[in-house]
Amino acid sequence: MTNHKTVRRIGCRHEDHPQIGRRDLLQVGGLSLIGMGLGDLSRLEAEAATNARPGTAKSVVFIFQSGGPSPYETWSPKPEAPDTIRGEYGVTQTHVAGELFCEHLPKLAARSRMFSVVRTMHHVAERQFRNEHNSCSYLIHTGTTELPVGDTNASIAQPRAGRISWPSMGSMLAYAAPTAATVGLPAVIELPRINLMKYPGREPGILGPQFDRFGVDLAPKCGAEGGACPNCFRHADPNFAPDRLPGAPKAWWDNSSCRNADFHLPDFGRTAGTSLSQLEDRAALLRQLDAMRRGLDRDEQLGTLAAWDAHRQQAMRFVLASRPGKQNPFDLTQESDRTRDLYGRQEWGQGLLVARRLVEAGVRMVQVNLRGWDTHQNAFRDLKGKLLPSLDLCLSGFLDDLAERGLLDETLIVMCGEMGRTPRISPITPNGKNVFGEVFTPGRHHWGDVFPCFFAGGGIQPGRIIGRTDSHGGLPETEGYTPEDLAATIFHCLGIGPDREFHDTTGRPYHVYRGQPIRPLL
Repeated sequence: MTNHKTVRRIGCRHEDHPQIGRRDLLQVGGLSLIGMGLGDLSRLEAEAATNARPGTAKSVVFIFQSGGPSPYETWSPKPEAPDTIRGEYGVTQTHVAGELFCEHLPKLAARSRMFSVVRTMHHVAERQFRNEHNSCSYLIHTGTTELPVGDTNASIAQPRAGRISWPSMGSMLAYAAPTAATVGLPAVIELPRINLMKYPGREPGILGPQFDRFGVDLAPKCGAEGGACPNCFRHADPNFAPDRLPGAPKAWWDNSSCRNADFHLPDFGRTAGTSLSQLEDRAALLRQLDAMRRGLDRDEQLGTLAAWDAHRQQAMRFVLASRPGKQNPFDLTQESDRTRDLYGRQEWGQGLLVARRLVEAGVRMVQVNLRGWDTHQNAFRDLKGKLLPSLDLCLSGFLDDLAERGLLDETLIVMCGEMGRTPRISPITPNGKNVFGEVFTPGRHHWGDVFPCFFAGGGIQPGRIIGRTDSHGGLPETEGYTPEDLAATIFHCLGIGPDREFHDTTGRPYHVYRGQPIRPLL
């Protein structure tokens, strides 16, 4: 007797794929699955884009708190919990009745009518995946709830033959909501320290490399773990020796190259001395070669070549746009001292200021990475002294500036880490010490069962605190929301409807949405 069993394609879920009946297939303009070329797919995708509903946002700024911030020390304090859970800090009142934030976010608490917080984001992946940086970074950036089949927390951070991975949210936006051809900048730009951000989940996956994001290094070389340069740090910094602290003459780690927060203009591959006139000559040469190639395989590759032309021309405009001056969104010398002080002269504030300039230039998505939230040890020292004041200043300035310029209503701001932190405070290891023999003060460890997410602008209803956690803050007590719902919320605000599809490099169709928009935000 033959055994029959259900066969599942690796990396796919049945619900990802549109359900198309046989009759519908026979009626699609005489096209067959075998005869449908890439040019046909490109045409159908363009038609879908023109039929998209208007979005409430034109752009999104995704602020990634790398390492996983603690909800207790940010948006979801537990002042009534035991001291082993509530932590060392007090609270501050917001403008939302009965809701409190951490005492070290006073500027943001005063602006709580400008944004909303979802307190019950959570990962539903298997236990071994929901509390680790690599896995959670993949989940949050792709807006999914499971790793590719065959991957572990260790393997997901490395290239692997045969992996079928879901596109990042940025790549999905580059596909479904591309920038106008006249913008001259990529749809998705990530900054300011790409050389230090090698996390999984940022890739285009099954969408293909033409929808990859563009990483830009703007900040000086850095030897710290996190924070906003020049107010950066390592969690193992000593407490007892002022002359050994970062920036001091005898600093115990080499920070001599990274005490200058000022951004430089991006290089865009011109370190070898290639001049702009040479680049323009190369452009002319490429046009000649393209014409020759187009004559060779016009019939079967016209659609592919047209798409390639568009990407090449956009890339060339991006390179030529690197000249200093008013039209260069990376040139912060064009901003007034008042505006720069509003954001703060630290690395994070400058990153958000560049993000505002890129949004004004028409970029669809900007990701700004804020490092240093992996607070296992010396957490309360570093959060109070470094992380929270920097965040309070730069994010408040960002909100104020967008509102003053009339950009907040059309710019969606989303901020979260890849996970949260444990309810219970504990040392990283029993009696753990730094190289000077000083015992680390405690912190909190990885926790993906619940974590908060910040939303503002772009169609988000402000002044709302959504979701409630249990008395210890370890689990959602009301409805929990997944990374799939986070992605769907972003897509919804940018006008990408739930019926939108994309095709992988083999032409196989998938649904863009995997979750549902977070309705209490909208």
